[in-house]
Amino acid sequence: MNKSRNERSRKPQAFWLFFPAASLLATIAVPLSVWAVWSGTGFPAGLLGAGHGHELIFGFALALIAGYTLGPQLASVLYPLFGLWLAARLSWIFFPDTLIAQLLGPAFALLLAWHVAPRFNAAKKWRNRMVGPLILLICLLAVAFWLSAEQGILNFSWLPGPFKLMHSAITGLLLLMTFMGGRIIAPAVAGTLEKKGIPLEARVQPRIEGMLIVVLGCAVFLVAFPIANAVTGSLLVIGSGLITLRALRWKLWLCPERPDLLVLGVGYLWLAVGAAAIGLALLRETALAPALHLITIGALGTLSTSVMLRLAWQRSYRKPPAAGEVFPIAAILSGSAISRFFAGESPFAEPSLLWLSASLWALAYLWVTARLCILGQHAHNRRK
Repeated sequence: MNKSRNERSRKPQAFWLFFPAASLLATIAVPLSVWAVWSGTGFPAGLLGAGHGHELIFGFALALIAGYTLGPQLASVLYPLFGLWLAARLSWIFFPDTLIAQLLGPAFALLLAWHVAPRFNAAKKWRNRMVGPLILLICLLAVAFWLSAEQGILNFSWLPGPFKLMHSAITGLLLLMTFMGGRIIAPAVAGTLEKKGIPLEARVQPRIEGMLIVVLGCAVFLVAFPIANAVTGSLLVIGSGLITLRALRWKLWLCPERPDLLVLGVGYLWLAVGAAAIGLALLRETALAPALHLITIGALGTLSTSVMLRLAWQRSYRKPPAAGEVFPIAAILSGSAISRFFAGESPFAEPSLLWLSASLWALAYLWVTARLCILGQHAHNRRK
C-alpha cells in the first residue's frame, strides 16, 4: 500500500497543469473576443462569432473537466495531452480556418473522453454512471461542431448548426455542474453541520437528483431543435425549480464559517437562474444569448473559480480558502454576468456594458491564475 501511495504521489496532478492554463485562457479569450468585433479588425479570427463560445466550452470548460477528473497521471500521458490542448487553443484562436486547427480540438476532446469516461463505469447506481456518458457527449459535441461548420464540404447537412450545438453543449454543462456541484456541496455541508451538532437529512437528495438528470438530460438534446422549444423551455423551468429546492434543503445559511461553501451555493443558484432564464426565453421565443451567459458566466464562472481555489488550498495548506479569497471573486463574476445579461441580444449596441462584463470576467480569472500559480509553488515546496 505504501508503494502504491508513493507511486501515486510521484505522478503529476492534472489540476496543477490544466487549472492555471484554463484560467489564463479565460482571462485572455473574452476581452480579445470583444476586441475582435468592436475594433473592426476581426483579429483574432478564432474568437469571432461562434468561435468565442467554442473556446469557452471546448477549450476552457474541457480543460476544467480534465483538471478535475484526470487526477494523478503518468507524465507520458499528462504532458502530451496538455500539449495537444495547448496546440488546439493556439491554432483555433489565430488560424481557425486551417485544417490543423479544426482537427486538433476534436482530437483533444476525443482523447480526453477516452481517458476520463471509463473511470465512471464501475459505479453501481445509474445516477453515478451518467457522468462518464455526459462528459463523452460534451466531448463529442466538439466533433459535431467541426462537422457542422464544415457541412458544405463534408455533407453533414443533417446536423444542427454550430450555434445550436453550442446551446446543447451549454445545457450539457448545466447538467454536469448540477450533478458535480451537488456531489461536492452536499457532503461538505453535512460534515460542517455535524461538527456543530446539526443533522442534515437532505444530502445528495437522490430523487431530486434523478429527476434533474432526466429533465435536463432531455433538454440537452431538444434544445438544438427549434421545433421543440416549448417542451425544452418547460423542462428547463422545471429543472430550475428542482435546483432551487435542492439548494435550499442544504441549509447553507447555517455554515457562515465556511465561505467556500457559501460561494459554491451562490454558483449553484446561478444554475437555477440561468436555467429559468433560458427556459423562459425559449417559451417566449426571444433571444437566448443573454440567458445563456447567465450559465457560462454566472454559474460556470463562480463554480469553476470556487472549485479550483478550494482544491488548490486543500492541497497547499490543508484548509479551505478564506472569505477574502472567494467572496470578491464571486461578486466580480456576478457583476460580469449581470452586465452581460443587460447588454442584451445585441451587446455591441451597449458596448459599455459589454466591456464592463468582459473586464470583470478577465479580472476575476487573472486573480485566480495568479493564486493558482502561487499555491502550486507552495504545494511543490512542501513535497520537497
